[in-house]
Amino acid sequence: MSNTSTSETALVCANCGKEGSDVTNTCNKCKSVMYCNAACKKKHRKKHKKDCERRVAELHDEQLFKQPPPLEDCPICFLRMPSLESGQIYMACCGKVICSGCIHAVQSRATKKEHNICPFCRTPNPTTNEEVINQFEKRIELNDATAIYSMGCFYSTGRYGLPQDRAKAVELCRRAGELGNAESYHNLGIAYDNGNGVERDETKAAYYYELAAIRGDSYARANLGVESLEKGNKDRALKHWMIAVKDGEYRSLQNIKSTYMRGLATKDYYTKALQNYQEYLNEVKSVQRDEAAAAGEQYRYY
Repeated sequence: MSNTSTSETALVCANCGKEGSDVTNTCNKCKSVMYCNAACKKKHRKKHKKDCERRVAELHDEQLFKQPPPLEDCPICFLRMPSLESGQIYMACCGKVICSGCIHAVQSRATKKEHNICPFCRTPNPTTNEEVINQFEKRIELNDATAIYSMGCFYSTGRYGLPQDRAKAVELCRRAGELGNAESYHNLGIAYDNGNGVERDETKAAYYYELAAIRGDSYARANLGVESLEKGNKDRALKHWMIAVKDGEYRSLQNIKSTYMRGLATKDYYTKALQNYQEYLNEVKSVQRDEAAAAGEQYRYY
């Protein structure tokens, strides 16, 4: 008899029923059943296949639809970091991510170039391409995932005097992703979707989009919701969008609204999405950030 609970089968072979402390050979895929040896595992493979595939899918969805933790607070104002890209800026001088409000507060007071400094470490901002690249290279030597991802973006577009090299960009994004940078996996998904620096592969694109979403990239999450709805899976789409809304992804809120207006989501579901988005705004809003957003689109944080 095959069980799917590791705790129940820890000492019982799923194939022959042997009991004992030597029943330690676990199914490689689902990790949910155990065997006394490799031969029993092989004999049981065909019988276990459907249960195994179902359990693997369940485990995958448990991971995929788990709400990621919020971004770290801004190290200057200690408020929750906005998820919108223009609401945060990475400083390669010290490796800190600073919110747009704190960046603008310093820049608005700078009357000379030498006054334009990092709000955290007080290092003057670079003024040449060489200085920019030098700062990022120093951070890359420390295995800074954000710096590695940023350098990949520079190679992708040929920015800061670097040659455009999309294959190099893919290599750097993959390395940054392995170090924990969610945006890198999102960019890898885009690369495989469009064939930028790699051979076009929709399966790999979907794989990297999911990795990005699991690690907290709300843009990738929103796109997964759209893809799910296009495939006719409304429930998965709504799950993706609700998770993204809790991270301040406004398009997902609009998608839930549209789904509700079409009669595909309940009023209570849409109301909950509105409440979640408002809770996010309450955590990220500040007078300083509002002043920055009013000063320019580059500082907009929601």
